[in-house]
Amino acid sequence: MPRKKREIETLILELLEEKPQINLQDVAEAGGLSKVKAADRKAMTRAFQTLVAQGILQTKGAARARAYCLKERKGVADTKPSLAFKEIPLSERSERLIEYLAKPVHARTPAGYHHDFLATYEPNRTFYLDKSARVELLNAGRVESIVRPAGTYARNILNRLLIDLSWNSSRLEGNTYSLLETKRLIELGESAVGKDITEAQMILNHKGAIEYIIELAPEAKIGSHEVCSVHALLSENLLGDPSASGRLRQITVGISGTTYLPLDNPHVLKECFDLFIQKLNKIENPFEQSLFSLIHLSYMQAFEDVNKRTARLIANIPLIKHNLKPLSFIDVDQEAYAKSLLGVYEKNDISLFKDLFLWAYKRSSQRYSAIQQSMGEPNPLKLKYRQVVQNIVRAIIIEKAVGPEVVSKIRKLLEDQKLPREEETQLFQVIETEIVSLHDGNIARFRIRPSEFQEWKALQ
Repeated sequence: MPRKKREIETLILELLEEKPQINLQDVAEAGGLSKVKAADRKAMTRAFQTLVAQGILQTKGAARARAYCLKERKGVADTKPSLAFKEIPLSERSERLIEYLAKPVHARTPAGYHHDFLATYEPNRTFYLDKSARVELLNAGRVESIVRPAGTYARNILNRLLIDLSWNSSRLEGNTYSLLETKRLIELGESAVGKDITEAQMILNHKGAIEYIIELAPEAKIGSHEVCSVHALLSENLLGDPSASGRLRQITVGISGTTYLPLDNPHVLKECFDLFIQKLNKIENPFEQSLFSLIHLSYMQAFEDVNKRTARLIANIPLIKHNLKPLSFIDVDQEAYAKSLLGVYEKNDISLFKDLFLWAYKRSSQRYSAIQQSMGEPNPLKLKYRQVVQNIVRAIIIEKAVGPEVVSKIRKLLEDQKLPREEETQLFQVIETEIVSLHDGNIARFRIRPSEFQEWKALQ
């Protein structure tokens, strides 16, 4: 039974996803509230008034006939609210959240840590992912029906997973290493020329932490020690205070670009962290566990820094345990990820982050299934510049570009094409992926002979 105004606001928006308009009676029935009791009626009225004041709802009728509906938005019905989300199917609620987050920081409501956001979550009764979404994710992530020891699938794709997850998670933090540069660093220990040393450290930390979570797979639970250990591995040599690595924070932290202020009491933080661990281990569905981890570890800001990276790796543990395809955050836009978290931080609204999670997992799952890749829609950019991609990949092999030269040569060859900047950036990633995926069985697509490929490979 919702009592807090924030909870009633959430209930109202959920009801309006199902009905074009609602009134106090609809909210009372759905929330187990009383329209007659003064306290309940006042709480519902305040929630409606807040949503109207924020420009989210509008009223229809008056007095007893008053109803509420979502406010009509002019000129946005047929357009995506943000280029960062251009490929992601968004709910109406997510689009409205994006509109709110588009306001300047000073125009948004200040927000602190809301304990009820975590406290009211009841494992296996509360669901961030409804049944249809859980089934959809299982169909995308299931590898085989045979039961194998926990972590078997992740070990089978370890080399690919180390590169994909290390690169994408680091990229979301602003790391400028390319996919090929990440591959060389992980496989050969070779840092990219001209890059900041902290970027190499970040990627190598991911490698060690990913190997650690795979080894955790047979363990029954994800304990506080394991979460702190993942943080310690990810933050090694990156924090000003080495003792803060793997330890719940003792200081106040702030987050730029948001009105959200995380908890500043270390004792309360410890209580919330313990409650998070307790609830996490009670959740039965691995996808719900994964999304719960991402949301609450990021929101809680349990450590001085490296919180989002820790959340991304902890979110993969339930998937690895159940031999499901991992979540590597492939193609996730940095702005989209950050903005989705702002909705969690400032409004405790998970709608945008949930939409991102659903899309991101399906994109990641395609990486690890040849069958799904063959069934997926062709990449339109790759199709448009098919010949360009073939010529550049072939040039890399035939001209025997070695190590760091590969990245610079790709960039030079793409610059010669004089493509639009956005397409050039996307095509660069397409070509990198093609080169990383080369093997004896697919080189014919680029008119490369086995002997030419082996000569190039021997030089790497």
